[in-house]
Amino acid sequence: NEKKKSKGNRLPCSPSRVLHIRQIPNDVTGAEVVSLGLPFGKVTNLLMLRGKGQAFLEMASLDAAVSMVNYYTPAPPHLHDQPVYIQYSNYKELRTDNQHNQARPQAALQGVNAVQHGNLGITNALAAEGGVLPNHGSVLRIVVENVFYPVTLDMLYQIFSKFGFVVKIVMFHKNNQFQALLQYADATNAYYAKMSLDGYSIYTGCCTLRIDFSKLTNLTVKYNNDKSRDFTRIDLPFGDGQRAVETSLSTPFGKKPSLLMSSDAIYTSLGPSVPPVPGALGPLMVTTSAAPGHMAIPGIPGNSVLLVSNLNPEAITPYGLFILFGVYGDVHRVKIMFKKRGIALVQMADATQAQLAINYLNGQRLYGRVMHATLSKYQTIQLPREGQEDKGLTKDYSNSPLHRFKNPCSKNFQNIFPPSATLHLSNIPPSVTVDDLKNLFTSKGSTVKGFKFFQKDCKMALIQLGSVEEAVHALIELHNHDFGENQHLRVSFSKSSI
Repeated sequence: NEKKKSKGNRLPCSPSRVLHIRQIPNDVTGAEVVSLGLPFGKVTNLLMLRGKGQAFLEMASLDAAVSMVNYYTPAPPHLHDQPVYIQYSNYKELRTDNQHNQARPQAALQGVNAVQHGNLGITNALAAEGGVLPNHGSVLRIVVENVFYPVTLDMLYQIFSKFGFVVKIVMFHKNNQFQALLQYADATNAYYAKMSLDGYSIYTGCCTLRIDFSKLTNLTVKYNNDKSRDFTRIDLPFGDGQRAVETSLSTPFGKKPSLLMSSDAIYTSLGPSVPPVPGALGPLMVTTSAAPGHMAIPGIPGNSVLLVSNLNPEAITPYGLFILFGVYGDVHRVKIMFKKRGIALVQMADATQAQLAINYLNGQRLYGRVMHATLSKYQTIQLPREGQEDKGLTKDYSNSPLHRFKNPCSKNFQNIFPPSATLHLSNIPPSVTVDDLKNLFTSKGSTVKGFKFFQKDCKMALIQLGSVEEAVHALIELHNHDFGENQHLRVSFSKSSI
């Protein structure tokens, strides 16, 4: 018992290339376990403990292991509809040479590594794992949802070529959706790409990939342009009215991209010839046409200034808008119109944050009115000239310490949720009790319907209020509330309820 107690209380393991995976369903194959590590780098070893529902996975580099743990810790992956849990192991390397019952997992590992290195002769190795691949073709149908930034053919090539040789891509719009058909040289590559990328987003919060297998067995490509490409045919014409696109039999950018995932976003590391999109929420995909201040999106200019209307002039303040819109990005400036107090301008750090704020806050009730948020025609908010009458209606917050997204490693990137009646509280001092917090929220006009401290961390709690509007008002009033001794409350919207 003492051993068990000490084991249960031990500190988390330090980062290691070897990862311990728990609660694996009995019918999960080694290839499926290995596929969890595929997006983060090469997998060099695998040890399956079938009777215990556990496995050890060894990554080629420590960076790959850290990326994998950081990605899966807040959102555990699912195998056969069951969540599995990943943590660092005490082992620094795995030795499976003399292990019993490891032939099939090792065969699967060799097969998957062959996928990563573009070797197509892997079907037999994977068959040794028990036939993990369903009967399907090599063509994927890709639907991109919430397209706030342009998705180019070259982007899709970068993302999907991580899982094998992409032969052809065709892009089109159907049923008001952006769609693409993508053909691999081998069906196995298509299987692992779908398994690894379905449900992930190219940009943080938008451009989400929905992937399934197409009924087509082969794509016909007549032109090599920005809508279709056959990577085996450099002789194809560009087609009428299409801009010329440089094609290559390797990658369009000369340097093999390394695909990683952070939060729910896919991002790549590319050569210096392709500029990344600056300043957006979290790491972004690159786009050849994007540049600071103007994104090439029809109908959505690269504007970071929002026009917010139908506000309650008796209750709204620049600080209130700063706190509320600051949930979805870093607010640099706020201006409430001098002659029309129900209208305001809010300048976000960039166009991505502006679009996120519109998505989550347009139509939200604020101080008894339904707020409207859209992009403004202005590119920036001008500060009042010296001596100009303003009555404190224009504020500059560009250097505020309350920005949630200034640090690129902040966990706030993983916790962007729509307004909800349940608030997540953090940075609670040990001396503050449940009653203290309930009384604090009640004093601001909130109806407290539920409260729960986090079991493992009493610095955090959930509080459920009477309505979403109450929670919005409470967040504005109490985010950064000073408990004394430099302890400030942090408030955000929660995806959970009590």
